[in-house]
Amino acid sequence: MKYTQLGRTGLKVSRLVLGTMNFGPHTDKADSHAIMDAALDAGINFFDTANVYGWGENKGRTESIIGNWFAKGGERRDKVVLATKVYGNMGADGAAWPNHDKLSAVNIRRAVDASLTRLKTDYIDVYQFHHIDRDTPFEEIWQAIDVLVQQGKILYAGSSNFPGYKIAQANEVAARRGGTIGLVSEQCLYNLYERRAEMEVIPAAQEYGLGVIPFSPLHGGALGGVLKKEIEGGRRGEGLAAGNLSGPEVRAKIQAYEDLLDKHGLEPGEAALAWLLTRPGVTGPIVGPRTAEQLESALRAVELELSEELLAGLDEIFPGPGPSPEAFAW
Repeated sequence: MKYTQLGRTGLKVSRLVLGTMNFGPHTDKADSHAIMDAALDAGINFFDTANVYGWGENKGRTESIIGNWFAKGGERRDKVVLATKVYGNMGADGAAWPNHDKLSAVNIRRAVDASLTRLKTDYIDVYQFHHIDRDTPFEEIWQAIDVLVQQGKILYAGSSNFPGYKIAQANEVAARRGGTIGLVSEQCLYNLYERRAEMEVIPAAQEYGLGVIPFSPLHGGALGGVLKKEIEGGRRGEGLAAGNLSGPEVRAKIQAYEDLLDKHGLEPGEAALAWLLTRPGVTGPIVGPRTAEQLESALRAVELELSEELLAGLDEIFPGPGPSPEAFAW
């Protein structure tokens, strides 16, 4: 495994991030524990989760699965850089009770204590804001975070799904307050097919020293060789992969992508991850394996070297927006 610093911090993290969203809804406790053991054995030390994972009436279940794994001992907790998130309504159904979601100081305090209980740990390495909160000023958010840092409950704060201007705003407020390091990471939707983050989010992250953690690196499965699997398996893609393949133009792009990688003797899913590892500002993509086999495939991406010819071919199929502001101005 290869490692890098998380943004401008001294924290060393693996170039692949283990995403745990499938733990509970799609992968049972025993298999989830086996995947985490395999990830740790392979050198992955950066684990990502969220308080809402498990979904519906099972919100929090994913954190509990991770907590039960930590409780097995064997230095599991000490070896893991643990990231979780706050924002969502933790109630099973319907609207949240007032102050039981988003980023008020009240909810941050409540949510972090609940996550620590489920995770069976006394601290979280990277506590991430799952979404922007239009109603809560950053002065209040940072005040709450400062208290948690002083209490030793969290070490760093990160964002997720933030636009570039909110990254800037958050860190400018942190700088004015003094004594607050501000955001150290941004988790965003970014992959070969969906490159809009290159317009504003990634430049802002680089400017303020945030590590970029892309989620959905295979664009819901569309970049994982789905057309080839249709032919071999005799059935069409399902779920997100099917939705992301709607329309003949999209399918043509994916077909060209699979043909290009076949020419170079590469597996599509592994190449899509390897491409992200070449991108400026990217700490590491989140991989969310449902099985040990999927984890093994993701691990091979770290060792892939993509040629300049292949990178140019990928840019032809999936051109990025170009540098900002030139992409939309002179």
